[in-house]
Amino acid sequence: MDVVLRETHDSDLPVFFRQMNDPEAQRMAAFTPKDPADWDAFTSLWKRIRASDDVARTILADGDVVGSAAVYGDPGEREVTYWVDRAYWGRGVATAALRELLAEVRERPLYARATADNAGSRRVLEKCGFRLTARASGFANARGEEIDEVVLTLEG
Repeated sequence: MDVVLRETHDSDLPVFFRQMNDPEAQRMAAFTPKDPADWDAFTSLWKRIRASDDVARTILADGDVVGSAAVYGDPGEREVTYWVDRAYWGRGVATAALRELLAEVRERPLYARATADNAGSRRVLEKCGFRLTARASGFANARGEEIDEVVLTLEG
């Protein structure tokens, strides 16, 4: 499968919105907006992301839009995030996309967070050189409760 990143287009947003509203994907990501079905809030967020210094990319697999990947935040505290359509989980898409994003964004350190029970996401991050550096907890909107998370760091 050919996985590439490109600039995000307006036409990608409905695909991202559908992906973000998959109940199983929400549960795995856990840290979602309070109301992921709020289209206006979703498009407002993406407008801010695309106007900022954040690096937001669309993930394509064999030419199809299958997710997004980004680096966001203040210098010295920047984090990576990604979202891949559930139909592509376990197929190496997230790993390939994150590797491409990390090749584009050379600043270090970079941080990542994942729910403590999301072994797949943690495996993706570790394959890309991130190492577990902390544990934390936070309120997960998608689960309606405080949950454990892991914090990983990619050093220079």
